[in-house]
This record gives sequence, C-alpha cells and structure tokens, in this order.
Amino acid sequence: MDKLIDDLIKLAFAEDIGDGDHTTLCCIPATEMGKSQLIIKEDGVLAGVEMARRVFKAFDPELKMTVFIEDGAEVKKGDIAFVVEGKVQSLLQTERLMLNIMQRMSGIATTTRKYVKRLEGTKTHVLDTRKTTPGMRMIEKEAVRIGGGMNHRIGLFDMILLKDNHVDFAGGISKAITRAQEYLKEKGKNLKIEIEVRNFDELEEALQTGGIDRIMLDNFSIENTKEAVRRVAGRVELESSGGITFDTLRDYAECGVDYISVGALTHSVKSLDMSFKAC
Repeated sequence: MDKLIDDLIKLAFAEDIGDGDHTTLCCIPATEMGKSQLIIKEDGVLAGVEMARRVFKAFDPELKMTVFIEDGAEVKKGDIAFVVEGKVQSLLQTERLMLNIMQRMSGIATTTRKYVKRLEGTKTHVLDTRKTTPGMRMIEKEAVRIGGGMNHRIGLFDMILLKDNHVDFAGGISKAITRAQEYLKEKGKNLKIEIEVRNFDELEEALQTGGIDRIMLDNFSIENTKEAVRRVAGRVELESSGGITFDTLRDYAECGVDYISVGALTHSVKSLDMSFKAC
C-alpha cells in the first residue's frame, strides 16, 4: 500500500510541475531559505499531517517540518498545525500538492467524525465504501480512520462482497454464495463473505444457505430493518446501506445493525479550508 501512495505523490508532482515550476524558478534564487506555516481557516478535524511529511520528504529531504497539531485533533480557525523550513523553491513547489491532500483528508475526517458522534451510544459502526477518488483511495480511507470511522474492504481483493449484479448473473442468492465458498476453497484464500439482499425472501435464502459472515440490507426501510434484525437474531453481522442520510443514520443504528456504510464520507465531501503562508 505504501507503494501506491509513493506512486500517487510521484504522479501528482509530475502533473503539477511538468518540466519545471517556471514561476518559482524565475524569481526565487536556488539558495534562498525560508519557512512557511499551515494555517487552519475553519473548524474541523485535522488529517493528512503524516501525508504532508511524505510529500515534503519526497520532494526535498532537507525540508524540516515542526508539527504542533497531530492527525485526528479537532482544530479551530486560526490554529497553526505545523511549520516547514528549508529552500523557498521547495516550499513553493510542494505547497499545492500538500494542501490538496490535507484539505481533502481533513474534509473527510471532519465529516466522518460528525457521523461517528451521531452514532454514540449505539453498537453501530460507520463504514466507508469504494466510492473514492481514483488513485487516492488509500489516503481517503486513512482519513476515514482518522475521523473515527471504519474501513469496509479496501478493494476487490480483500473481501468477497456479492452485490445485486453478482447475484443476478450467478442465478440467485444460493448459487452466488456456493460459488464464492467453492472459489475460496479452491484458491486457498481466507476472505470474509458478505452478500447484499434486497428483500426478505433473499434474506431468508441467504440465512438458509449459510457460510456467510455478513449480510448487507440494501435500501431497507427502517421498519424492515428492525424486522431483519429480529429474524437474523445475531447469527451473522448486519450492515445497512443505501439511501441513508445523516438525519436517518441514528434511526437505522437503533434498529440494531452492526454497520452502516456511507458513500458520502468520501464521494461528496467539502474540503477543509487551510493555507500555507510564509512566516
């Protein structure tokens, strides 16, 4: 996973700097030294400090970073998160990539923390999804963790999740589950199996087939979710998904499900405002 992040940083610098930051190179001497500080411009949860460290190190290992506020801390407008000292050319050329990453991650962490607090007092955990920015999944899922949420599967490789299309193409709930079990045995893989169900008939078929770790209740109403929890009676984990908003989040949690997955944690988040200024 570290390699994916290293590759992301390399690609991001390539698309931003190209054959050179000619604005910086034309007016800032190569030997000019200085320092800049990260200023928080709105309240939220800070995330991306360690990623910022990697960005600075990848571009110029001589940059010195002094951190005052760590990942996961709740910050307020006017806070100074860190100061970076070194060549001014390096400070200017790393500024935008660092800010893009930190603003995005902090926005995700801030939203996630809001959802986590909404669930306090219940047994339910909030999960992210694969609805992430291409190439940025690792850092966006890290931001969810920093905000207090939990990661669902990272990708298609670390869990079996039989969605509605898989079920339909496989010929039904039972066939999809059986094929998954046979595949894992044949390949010698130890992966959890989750299956999505759209109604009570599919729920009952999944329970009767067995050999699954979690059932996803897709677009179930609150009343139907309560009934599903009653029928399952703790035999497998239950996850609610689809059409759940911040306003209805706690209502679903109080039905007794183990997880609620929320695509909005990563796909429609407002970045947290901050700036990197000379000091």
